[in-house]
Amino acid sequence: MYKRRRKSFLALVLCLVLVASVWGCGSESENNVATETVETETTMAENSNVKETEIQSETEPETESEVETKAEEVVETVESETFEEEEEPEIEYFEAYPSLNEQALWSGFSMGTCMSYQNMGYSAYKDMCAWHFGSLSATNEMKAYSLLDQAKSKKSPNGMPVMNYEKADEIVAFAQENGMGVRGHVLVWDASMSDWFFREGYNSNGAYVDKATMKARLQYYIEEVMTHFEEKFPGVVYCWDVVNEAVGDNESDYAAGDARHVRTLRSGKENLFYKYVGEDYVELSFLYARNTVEKLQKKNPAVDIKLFYNDYSTFYDAKRDAICELLKSVNSYAKDDKGNYRKLCDGMGMQSYIGGYGKQSGCMNSGDLAKVEKAIQIYADLGLEVHVTELAVRNYKDDEETLKKHGEFYGKLFEIYKNANADGKKVVTNVTIWGIQDNPYMETTEYSYRMSGPYCGLFDKSLCVKSAFRNVYEVLSEQ
Repeated sequence: MYKRRRKSFLALVLCLVLVASVWGCGSESENNVATETVETETTMAENSNVKETEIQSETEPETESEVETKAEEVVETVESETFEEEEEPEIEYFEAYPSLNEQALWSGFSMGTCMSYQNMGYSAYKDMCAWHFGSLSATNEMKAYSLLDQAKSKKSPNGMPVMNYEKADEIVAFAQENGMGVRGHVLVWDASMSDWFFREGYNSNGAYVDKATMKARLQYYIEEVMTHFEEKFPGVVYCWDVVNEAVGDNESDYAAGDARHVRTLRSGKENLFYKYVGEDYVELSFLYARNTVEKLQKKNPAVDIKLFYNDYSTFYDAKRDAICELLKSVNSYAKDDKGNYRKLCDGMGMQSYIGGYGKQSGCMNSGDLAKVEKAIQIYADLGLEVHVTELAVRNYKDDEETLKKHGEFYGKLFEIYKNANADGKKVVTNVTIWGIQDNPYMETTEYSYRMSGPYCGLFDKSLCVKSAFRNVYEVLSEQ
């Protein structure tokens, strides 16, 4: 803790008065100057105590040595009185600790965080990422609706979509320059997907194309995007979320009798992939992605890109079980030349927004810890790696008690991730935190407020470490 100590100005004032009396000794004896009394008062705001010292000259002038002796005694008395302010919380910038990623690697997983194009203009944030993390996820810049270029697609000579990689490339280049890997996020996602991608001539008011055309576009898109990043930044994009959030939450979201619960609707809006590619669009997407990886490996055997399915609420029973059915379907969808099923999906991405949605109630619930632990094991039993892909331990309050509870919950969560890899197992291989920094300026109506909470971070708004960071670091440091 930082402690500040102050010496009273009283000592200085007294010394000046006593020295002045020495200077006046001779003139006082010669001119019979009357004695005078000097009172000095000082106030210490910290403890509201008022100290008053009165120094009165003798009727007979003191000698210079006597005055010097008295001054020394006064200084010693004042210096012996130390006033301490109230203790202030320790302030530690992110660089006060060695790399969080380096600590996590001992437990079998890398540590990652997110990067937006806007963050690229925030040098302190980039420094924090490079210091503590070994993996980055672009928040939106690698999604289809960000990459697809409608104007150029309309003029495409082969009728296939055209992409603009400028912003995404900048993020991946930053990762490469700093020795970090990138989680490719995401190839296929129905939410906010560009409607024109499914229409003739890529015109916003064109007719929707047939399924054969749509499958060709989807296959081309996946192959082009994966190939672009591998060839321009070899080995940097080490995995892809091939499909995101395909499993519905309610019975109205998916077709009756579909054990996979693949959504036909999202908030009442049609899933265009389901409608114009087909009910097996998830399986097809993984097949196209696996074929692309194998094609790249023929050119370069060192290529090692893992393929993941990614979703939210992955530790709640009903959705977890539906996801398992979907992943079983994916990995039994295609066969090789020998008639064996091809493993199209390597891993499960657990987004992990944990706690009450938009409210403090339900946050840091110990019951969620048990659910997370159980879900990890169930996915592992399917022969899948597990990535924690968008972790945010929600928190909407910043009082001391709540922040302490938030930190303790984070520590327990990382104990679960660490224990999943006990005895040399490779179950959890990456943990990526999206709720990394506090943002107390968010409006309650903002999407990010509800998704993460303003005080969800390991770091505060100034990138100083919080108890959540310290607890995580302590867990990872224990060998």
